[in-house]
Amino acid sequence: MNQSDQSRESFGSRLGFILAAAGAAVGLGNIWGFPTQAASNGGGAFLLVYLVMILVVAFPMLVVEMAIGRHGQANPVDSMKSLTSHPVGKHIGGLVGWVGLSVPSAVLAFYSIVGGWLICFLFGAVTDILGMDTATAWLKGFSVERNLFGTILFYVLTVLIVQGGVKQGIEKWSTRLMPALFVLFGVLFIYIMLQDGAVEGLKHYLIPDFSKVMDRKLILAAMGQGFFSLTIGGCSMLIYGSYLSKKENLPKMAMNVTLVDTAVAFIAGLVVMPAMFVAMQKGVQIYAEDGSLLSSDTLVFTVLPLMFDSLGLFGQLFAIVFFLLLVIAALTSSISMLECPVALVSERFKTKRTPTSWVLGALIAAFSVVIVYNFGAMFGLVVTVATQYLQPTAALMFCLFGGWVWHRHSKVKELELGFPEFQQSWFGKVWPLYVKFVCPVLVATVIWASFG
Repeated sequence: MNQSDQSRESFGSRLGFILAAAGAAVGLGNIWGFPTQAASNGGGAFLLVYLVMILVVAFPMLVVEMAIGRHGQANPVDSMKSLTSHPVGKHIGGLVGWVGLSVPSAVLAFYSIVGGWLICFLFGAVTDILGMDTATAWLKGFSVERNLFGTILFYVLTVLIVQGGVKQGIEKWSTRLMPALFVLFGVLFIYIMLQDGAVEGLKHYLIPDFSKVMDRKLILAAMGQGFFSLTIGGCSMLIYGSYLSKKENLPKMAMNVTLVDTAVAFIAGLVVMPAMFVAMQKGVQIYAEDGSLLSSDTLVFTVLPLMFDSLGLFGQLFAIVFFLLLVIAALTSSISMLECPVALVSERFKTKRTPTSWVLGALIAAFSVVIVYNFGAMFGLVVTVATQYLQPTAALMFCLFGGWVWHRHSKVKELELGFPEFQQSWFGKVWPLYVKFVCPVLVATVIWASFG
């Protein structure tokens, strides 16, 4: 192993790892994507299928990605190379690592723009209460200047956390931000449930319409959502896995991350779906005539603020809580995205973490600035390329490499560290074959569905 020196950092505690990895997975996809998908696909039916898909598709893949990282104890490129001793295999593994590494960099380029919007809306909610109308209009309006301001501020916050390293940066902040996320959600949920129309929304969300459960569109949507929810193929899990102690039970840790991530998506639905129905009571139009969701991509920026506005001062205060929550969710993901290239450069070139974080952050930020200036032409394109092409392709390659190139014996040995009875357990009997044959088919299906 090329990284066996003792200087490599690791997570200080189990909880720290679980919250950081779940934080990496918990992003706008859970809080914004999941409720929107549920609202578009029959509420409870989608929730049910989603829970099944998380266990069948996402969880086994998460174990693969974390195991590759922990086995290699290095950045994605060197970790992929460590899976085989064959020179050609090593070369291809390195290339797969580079494809994987392109995912968080491309995603961060557009994600930070959205993160910037959230920061601006958060400030806008504050200036609204203070009666600073001009500032509020600027912060909530859509202008190049405002987008640049938000984006750059979001990058600065991300870099400040990443430069602290694994224990002092990522772990320290994840263990503060993630509990804050749950507390804020709890407060919002209680508040929304006291409004008219909320109970209807809750029923729509929790009671499945079983006639829709077998709907092909719904199943594919749930599969894709589960897949992206855990950032499979996004490298974050691989890099966090590489900071995980060899003494830990890997499948158990992966399951904990999956549970926290799914809990956040579920709770987001508990808040957003009733909030949509409250907004409908207040006369805000949410569904079109044919039952499809209006403005599904801007739900967070249009529908919910309208609802908060209609609820007077309390509503304004809760707008602050809501956007703070979204900024936290976005940050816990962006730090894992920036960590991927930072780990590679600082390990390969033995550079210091702080300058590396700032330089790489600035490089990706420069790309974001180009997108901001050419928003109409580039934003949607970058989102599509990153999420529909790069990420599923990286996931498929990780899966094929983890299933076919990485020898079963070596794979089993990695999982037996911290879980000695792995081979005797049903998971140990099923998983190696499942990763080899079932997972690639499922990932290929997600890719196929995104073209459909």
